[in-house]
Amino acid sequence: MSSEAISEGARASGFWRGFQMGLPVVVASAPFGLLFGALAAEQGFSIFEAVLMSVTVYAGASQMVGIELFGQNLSPALIVFSIFAVNFRHVLYSAALGRRIRHWPFVEKAIGFFFLTDPQYAVAEAKGERGEEVSFAWYIGVAAPIYVCWVVEAALGAQFGKLIPDTHAFGLDFLLPIYFLGLVMGFRKRPLWLPIVIASAIASIVAYKTVGSPWHVSIGAAAGILLAAVMPIKKSDQPETSERSEVL
Repeated sequence: MSSEAISEGARASGFWRGFQMGLPVVVASAPFGLLFGALAAEQGFSIFEAVLMSVTVYAGASQMVGIELFGQNLSPALIVFSIFAVNFRHVLYSAALGRRIRHWPFVEKAIGFFFLTDPQYAVAEAKGERGEEVSFAWYIGVAAPIYVCWVVEAALGAQFGKLIPDTHAFGLDFLLPIYFLGLVMGFRKRPLWLPIVIASAIASIVAYKTVGSPWHVSIGAAAGILLAAVMPIKKSDQPETSERSEVL
């Protein structure tokens, strides 16, 4: 068997291993995709516009904030800054992921950063912590089912969301904070996890009451980062490799 055939087989194998990792995320994110489509239709978006936003933006929290702000006659600059504030964490994700994919060509890195979502970052970071290579084929294998289903769910939500008269009455809007809470709990074995979470939560609540939404997201994240930077990590607090692999 030639080296090209072996390499091609390795890429295909990596893709399907990643694909299997992405399927559970599809199930978990399905309510958000449907909810976005329903809320977009509620705000006057057409099905095409809702789908186009999911195809091009591909960021659940930012899309939710965007459709809320589009109907408030705000300046485009303020909307852009608000979405930037919500998505500021992706700057940190990109910095952390960059060390895992520094061997990728530029184009592959650009594609990888486009598909960088919360769960995508979590599974890639966990794979890197286990000492395993984060290959482009594996990474795209994770992203492909999540992205395709996210777009399809936006269309379904926009088409059939009107059948639900009031999405808030069903508590569907509470799914997003539950989702992020699950991600935070996944990293509970990291050093200084509890004080950082408490500091972020307090700063976010204070900012929400004083500065307002969506800046409380970035301010809460900044407070947690600042505390993590100034607090020393004891050797006894550092998790073993087997523990780090359980962050998910």
